[in-house]
Amino acid sequence: MHNNRVIVKVPASTANLGPGFDSLGMALSLYAWIEMSVSDSTVIELYGDQMNGLPRDKTNLLYKVAQLVFEEAGVQVPELRIGMYSDIPLTRGLGSSASAIVGALTAANALIGSPLGSDRLFQIATSLEGHPDNVGASLFGGIIVAAWDGERADYVKIEPHEQLETLVAVPAFQLATEQARHALPKQIAMADAVYNVGRSSLLVAALASGQLDLIGCAMRDRLHQPYRAALIPGMTAILSEAADHGALGAALSGAGPTLITFVHKDSTRKDELESFLLGTLRAEGIEAETLWLAPCSSGPQVAVLEEHPSDTAISLMDWIEGEA
Repeated sequence: MHNNRVIVKVPASTANLGPGFDSLGMALSLYAWIEMSVSDSTVIELYGDQMNGLPRDKTNLLYKVAQLVFEEAGVQVPELRIGMYSDIPLTRGLGSSASAIVGALTAANALIGSPLGSDRLFQIATSLEGHPDNVGASLFGGIIVAAWDGERADYVKIEPHEQLETLVAVPAFQLATEQARHALPKQIAMADAVYNVGRSSLLVAALASGQLDLIGCAMRDRLHQPYRAALIPGMTAILSEAADHGALGAALSGAGPTLITFVHKDSTRKDELESFLLGTLRAEGIEAETLWLAPCSSGPQVAVLEEHPSDTAISLMDWIEGEA
């Protein structure tokens, strides 16, 4: 163990998919990389501008998550060298915290010979994140249908249809999940609950059977999106009109502010949809970046390098560049 260095590549995720609040998630082809090795003293290197301000000592989430794995496995690894680079924008609704949790759990587990099974990692990740949708998608890949009662999480994985693609619009502002949750009511009407159970069930069935034409009506929601719309100008128009511009369906990605549209891979209206998203947000004074992302059907990719980080060892950034 002591000479090994682990590099884990973990996918981003989108959660809820409209009606499946805290229960549906899908992994996306946008990634974070975490490296971990045993060290004489703890060193945490965070690459990229968006990591600015995150702690570089033992209060860092990655370090704390790793220690949970070691504790569970009954081993002690008090000092770690950790590196992280992420293409996943922080606090935008693309599962940045879930990918960090899953990446750290996977890396720490691999570092000590993988004593914990994937189900155990899923349980730990769910309790840390507070819901199973994002962590399930990042851990298992594909589309995840999950339920958690506060003690145990269960899930079923659905392989995404090969013609399914997504276009996300990432606004240039952050929205804390806590703030987005704060916008939700404490109670909802029975009619709205029934509406969402129906839509969510239909969406799962449509995704599982490949009936992409049903996605649009199945992605409608009355549980959280109407209450969060005030936090994201332009969102209401995008959700109601995206289908008129070539989308199969549209939703708020996670707690937002990112908006996600589902698109048929062979659609001839991709440029039109992109213009509509950017134009709608710009009309509200919001600059945004669009990304075409495919569903990612696999969870973390783990590389175990038989070396100790030294001057001759390949750096994390060189490793990532080599992949590209």
